[in-house]
Amino acid sequence: MTQIVHSFLDIASEYDAAFVDLWGCMHNGVTAFPDAVKAMQDYRKAGGRVILVTNAPRPWTSVQKQIQGMGIPDDSWDAIATSGDSARAAMFEGAVGQKVWFMGEDHDQSFFKPMDMLANPVEITQVPLDEADGIVCCGPADPHADPSVYRPQFLAAKQRGLKLLCANPDIVVDRGESREWCAGALAKLYTEMGGESLYFGKPHPPIYDLARRRLSQLDGGADLTRIICIGDGIHTDILGGQQEDLDSLFITGGLAAAETQTTDMHPAGPALESYLATQQVNPTYAIGFLR
Repeated sequence: MTQIVHSFLDIASEYDAAFVDLWGCMHNGVTAFPDAVKAMQDYRKAGGRVILVTNAPRPWTSVQKQIQGMGIPDDSWDAIATSGDSARAAMFEGAVGQKVWFMGEDHDQSFFKPMDMLANPVEITQVPLDEADGIVCCGPADPHADPSVYRPQFLAAKQRGLKLLCANPDIVVDRGESREWCAGALAKLYTEMGGESLYFGKPHPPIYDLARRRLSQLDGGADLTRIICIGDGIHTDILGGQQEDLDSLFITGGLAAAETQTTDMHPAGPALESYLATQQVNPTYAIGFLR
């Protein structure tokens, strides 16, 4: 049975580190949540480690600059693990070939920034679809357009046996009051059409391996069994933690606010139980908003 808690600090002493989602947990795509920032600052002051684990399809340095602009200060976290970095490493190791068709917005071009950690990276060239060895998907060019607009391109790609590297498994995110499609929606469509999609972000293992490496590199390290996953994505943050055999704190006031009837600071107990039963995912704890 999932336990509803009033504050993260009520349970924080049970964990040496937290793998914390960003969008919907620390910010709404526009501005930071002050209570969430303070909760992480207080946790760190008490000796906890905070690894921001995000499905952002970009290098962690790019994410750092973005969240600074939203009001998330550096003293609220210790390290950042991004789906982008995990997927970039695979791309530069040749997972989808050397010539790739890119799907995304202009700001996603940082995905192709060289990675110093790789000894012999593959040289990647962006080309039109009909010349490509594979697909690199950071998201739709228009995040408000239905993913089905890509059916013609996906049909051509599937017929040629191209693999799609998905840099962000999220299906949707809420930017302020506006809901946007993510790369995960495109990868899901491609898979449903018979294509092969490769995933590197939550809930898939590669990003958790990266997060653990980030954690182990910190001074003093941490007990890698005393980690809690925090986030609002039931099939990313929470399912990922469950599959990694880690405890989790479900932020119900994000993507599932309506389903869990989170109107103030807490979800409605019966609504939460009903929602979790339909999703077949079992978080350890739940709270309306991170604080």
